[in-house]
Amino acid sequence: MRKLSMTWMLAGLLMAASCDRSTQQNEPTQTEQEPVSQIEQVQQPTVQRAAFLPTQNTPDFVDAAENSVNAVVHIMTKVVRQSNTYEDFFGALLGQLYGYPGQTRNNTMVAYGSGVVLTPDGYIVTNNHVVDGADEVEVTFNNKVKRTATIIGTDPTTDLALIKVEASDLEYLTFGNSDNVRIGEWVLAVGNPFNLTSTVTAGIVSAKARNLSILGEGTSVESFIQTDAAVNPGNSGGALVNTKGELVGINAAIASHTGSYEGYSFAIPSNIVRKVVDDLLLYGTTQRGYLGVQIAELTQELAQQEGLENIEGVYVAEVTEGGAAKLAGIKAGDVITSINGKAVNSTTQLRESVGQFRPGDKVDVEVNRHGSHHHYNLTLLNEAGNVDVVRNSDSFYNAEFGLMLQPVNQNEKSRLNIRNGLKIVEIRQGRFMNSGVPVEFVITKVNGTAVSNKADLENALKNNRSRRTTIEGVYPNGMMGSFFY
Repeated sequence: MRKLSMTWMLAGLLMAASCDRSTQQNEPTQTEQEPVSQIEQVQQPTVQRAAFLPTQNTPDFVDAAENSVNAVVHIMTKVVRQSNTYEDFFGALLGQLYGYPGQTRNNTMVAYGSGVVLTPDGYIVTNNHVVDGADEVEVTFNNKVKRTATIIGTDPTTDLALIKVEASDLEYLTFGNSDNVRIGEWVLAVGNPFNLTSTVTAGIVSAKARNLSILGEGTSVESFIQTDAAVNPGNSGGALVNTKGELVGINAAIASHTGSYEGYSFAIPSNIVRKVVDDLLLYGTTQRGYLGVQIAELTQELAQQEGLENIEGVYVAEVTEGGAAKLAGIKAGDVITSINGKAVNSTTQLRESVGQFRPGDKVDVEVNRHGSHHHYNLTLLNEAGNVDVVRNSDSFYNAEFGLMLQPVNQNEKSRLNIRNGLKIVEIRQGRFMNSGVPVEFVITKVNGTAVSNKADLENALKNNRSRRTTIEGVYPNGMMGSFFY
């Protein structure tokens, strides 16, 4: 589990060893908000229908809780470390304090979390950080039945993953509409905190569209539902359920000084979850639609500068040539006020709204242009600037680096001002886990040789006569970087 002075922790809490793994992969980002630590222990959050009795003063969670625990599962993952220098500090510490398992003698790291059953035939959603890099995934149901799971697909940009067990007639959770969730509404968090199975806690929705800056920049979609339902390490990947027993979110993070619950929990909205799960099931990777704009928060100072009477909407700082917005007629200086009739008043809300659509989908975008409102019916495009389905067939894994890599597309080349490169889409094992190099870093040269595909990389490594491998590339923000090992 990650830890800061005050920690932002992903809510798919992984126990002991799992905490270590998350810690090494991502250093939490200090923001003006309380830091967020990753909850990395995912267990079986079973979600079913929750009954509400309007004749009572408070909602009755009994039926919802009883049904939910059978749809939430406990997840244990094993990662075989190939580095002999790895030291499982947090795993050893937590093992002493709580008796949790940590790193084993055969250099295997064990982590725990939660997951939500979505279909009777065994499809389960969880957090990406719960199963990231796992060599084995074991699912335990509320009736103590254990099954081995296969990873169907992952999406680090939303911290979601889809896994599958061979089963039938499983109890499962029904999706609710997270757009309809209201601040002050009662919710249940179901999962396996601290390896305690089938735990249910209650709270209210404290806020919506929270951006914690814990998934990195670039194409990440962060728009969390904030609640005060108790969530702790091990809850990651568990369910956030409304009083109707509907899944409205996947628990993913907490804000904490200590690494444990302090009143701030965060869940990925179910509408994002549903879309990502469908993409992973159908295509093996997410299909991200883009407006083709550079956006900024509309502040009072910016509104005065642009002569706007109201501080409502999201400011369009720039439109991309050949992008959906440019083709539809949207201009720099416009203020986007709604997507398909849903008001957007922050960059986070805008990304959440657009993130529910795929390339080729048509959306109605309302803009305020110098006090005059206009509607544009535009077709979203993918990163390459078209509506083609993106598949992960071009991605490949390099065992020496321990990286899943993908050739950069033309839009990325233009944005980063590069001619070639391989983008890091997943960090699994090896030296990169502790290097500080983030996902979405683009490797442009290896040992002085330009790389654009798998063959280029293999040749660059094969022809290296030095004991040292030199890597050059570009960070997601455009800054150049180089390092060696």
